[in-house]
Amino acid sequence: MGAQASDGDVDFDLGRLDACLKDWQGGDVAACVSRTSGGMSNPTYFVTRGDWRAVLRKQPNNALMPSAHAIDREYRVLTALQGSAVPTPKPYRYCADRAVLGTPFYLMEWLDGRVFYDYALPGLARDERASCYRSMCAVLAAIHTLDYRAVGLGDFGKPGNYFARQLNRWSRLWAEYRRSDDDNPALDQMVRWLSERVPTSESLALCHGDFRMANLVFHPTEPRVIGVLDWELSTLGHPLVDLAFNSQAWRMAPDENGGLLGLPLDEMGIPSERDYLDRYYEGAEAAERLTVFHQVFAMFRGAVGSAGVAARGDLGNNVLPDAAKVGRRLARAYATRGMALIGSEACP
Repeated sequence: MGAQASDGDVDFDLGRLDACLKDWQGGDVAACVSRTSGGMSNPTYFVTRGDWRAVLRKQPNNALMPSAHAIDREYRVLTALQGSAVPTPKPYRYCADRAVLGTPFYLMEWLDGRVFYDYALPGLARDERASCYRSMCAVLAAIHTLDYRAVGLGDFGKPGNYFARQLNRWSRLWAEYRRSDDDNPALDQMVRWLSERVPTSESLALCHGDFRMANLVFHPTEPRVIGVLDWELSTLGHPLVDLAFNSQAWRMAPDENGGLLGLPLDEMGIPSERDYLDRYYEGAEAAERLTVFHQVFAMFRGAVGSAGVAARGDLGNNVLPDAAKVGRRLARAYATRGMALIGSEACP
């Protein structure tokens, strides 16, 4: 008997995956595949084959812009980070042959742990929440202080002004994702505001690109990070963009990607934004501090990324049936928060 799907969300030929696994591992054990609730950009699946377990990541079918679903870069950075201070799942095998699943894909270790989709960390005790935040902050600092050249990532980014390149790339993505009936004037205003204030900086580090609570795996019982997931947007860039994206949580509401705005943080054991940033600055030995530009830039990235979720939802490439609606709502929320930052011109 061949590979089996435990749900109806597997969008590739299971027989071809089964043949690939048998060619690699041998034996006649059939694989069982189920799609996870994560992987909003790159579809993600749990794969079991007897006692062997793995996670499969692939590009979406009918990808709007294949360069925005850099499966090969994910695999490369996961390989490079093995044995480093940055906890990541072990990569197993990369396949560029589209004849197998229709898109490139890779297999990696299935970590036993917990994933929290809300920054409020529901179900945890006060001291556990505090420890989780300390661990998250320490891991981000470890990413940014990593000697990326020593692990073979010296060419992982393009030369030139990082902010100018990223602004150009994400502006093009917004133009690609938007529909004629999309109404998000705040996002367009952010593009204009950012383009007039592009800074120069010599700071360069490995950046995750999407460092947030939902992309971390915590130990099954201990309040510490054991794995950082979803490296598709990773590159060599300015570390404060990663920090700004991570600290968006304090400026977003609970129904806006699980933010913290309006919650009783001290009572919950969650640090203030100021305290979290100070802990990062110390751990990363950072010479620069967040500015409004960094924060608005992160909101801009969040808005365009959410517009991408909506666009993929329109194509039926997302696991959530209401992805298009959710993506557009979040794109407007990020853009609104970004314009509020511009209006306040205040940074913690």
